[in-house]
Amino acid sequence: MSVITTIEDLRVLAQRRVPRMFYDYADSGSWTESTYRANESDFQKIRLRQRVAVNMEGRSTATTMVGVPVQMPVAIAPTGLTGMQHADGEILAAKAAEKFGIPFTLSTMSICSIEDIAAHTKAPFWFQLYVMKDRGFIERLIDRAKAAKCGALVLTLDLQILGQRHKDLKNGLSAPPKLTLPNLINMATKPRWCLGMLGTPRRQFGNIVGHVSGVGDMGSLSEWTAKQFDPALNWGDVEWIKKRWGGKLILKGIQDVDDAKLARDSGADALIVSNHGGRQLDGAQSSIEALPAIVDAVGRAIEVHMDGGVRSGQDVLKAVALGARGTYIGRAMLYGLGAMGEAGVTKALQIIHKELDLTMAFCGRTQIGQVDSSILLPGTFPT
Repeated sequence: MSVITTIEDLRVLAQRRVPRMFYDYADSGSWTESTYRANESDFQKIRLRQRVAVNMEGRSTATTMVGVPVQMPVAIAPTGLTGMQHADGEILAAKAAEKFGIPFTLSTMSICSIEDIAAHTKAPFWFQLYVMKDRGFIERLIDRAKAAKCGALVLTLDLQILGQRHKDLKNGLSAPPKLTLPNLINMATKPRWCLGMLGTPRRQFGNIVGHVSGVGDMGSLSEWTAKQFDPALNWGDVEWIKKRWGGKLILKGIQDVDDAKLARDSGADALIVSNHGGRQLDGAQSSIEALPAIVDAVGRAIEVHMDGGVRSGQDVLKAVALGARGTYIGRAMLYGLGAMGEAGVTKALQIIHKELDLTMAFCGRTQIGQVDSSILLPGTFPT
């Protein structure tokens, strides 16, 4: 592909280059995938108002997210197994984000560890925390994030139990991949990926293996993770984690107005309107549809961010117009990474930024802080 102009171009290239089980892990949802699809398609229902004869000079997409200066209202979302899309994937994505001037969020279930990212970047990255039954492990994870000078803790609330993801079950998803005949045949068609993986020692869950008693290999890890996600997670745990962490706290996975009010009252710095990319409760609202009511419910007491379905700069602008202070990209980043490594992540960010900048200008705005619902055509989207 000689000219790449859209996130879709990167997706097509990633599908060619990444083994099927890992591409499917990134590009799928739970059950019928209706929420996964709605996250993206509901953005298309929102229509913009074009304005003309407006001075478009001096444009800027710069703003802040939880007080952190960002070149555009976008952060890289935490995504598990990123280092299986491309060798050392989390390191490469973090470096691209740092150079571009937006936050990178590392998942608990990453291949590269907290310490790996800290060793390869200078800007404070964010760390996403899953709550496990092993509270000692959680305390150590938080302490490791502190030691790495992470700028914010992103606490995921919507994965107490794992949604059923049919493609992952059928593919036998594991890290590293099981060397079954179908997997070997598929990987043989991805030589670029195989060479990268042969050149790195990072092929397991770096934040877990070697940091938990009794977990020294992937066999014991599989058993441990199946038992460790905590279905009893509650708002008392949020309070405990907030005190233990002591820094900026972002709560991820809010879809309901009542939960948004609880998040506001928790003292967190921000909440993320998110349905886990359509990978948990299928049949739920899309994130962009849920966003306006949550913004109305919490007012200015807490920053409202959103993720799910963001594939373009226009999507970012529409989310900001509906009240989001920031957005997150997961799949768009993974497509770029799988397609071309760090250069692909940079390309994804460039595409989104250019689309955001141009669309903002066509809507008669030169500063992202000027964007509100008045740039949207009335009646084109339920609020």
